[in-house]
Amino acid sequence: MQRDIIVRGRLAGPRRIDLDDAVDELSGEVEVVLRPIKAKEAEPAKRDLFEVIRSLPPGTRTKEDIDAQIAEERASWGDP
Repeated sequence: MQRDIIVRGRLAGPRRIDLDDAVDELSGEVEVVLRPIKAKEAEPAKRDLFEVIRSLPPGTRTKEDIDAQIAEERASWGDP
């Protein structure tokens, strides 16, 4: 069964396409269908995880509050 492979890329000239990913599944002649990507459909910029964490508001719970909740949860498990 024939399976289409969709790979993003960009036109690098009137007869050249630079693909974002390698295509190892095919060889020989292929048919190319071009469809422009709207700006809102483009992949979002990747943010660093620590940047995301820094952007969050500070927590409101104290260490003691969190420790008490953990102790309460563990106590509810009963003895093994």
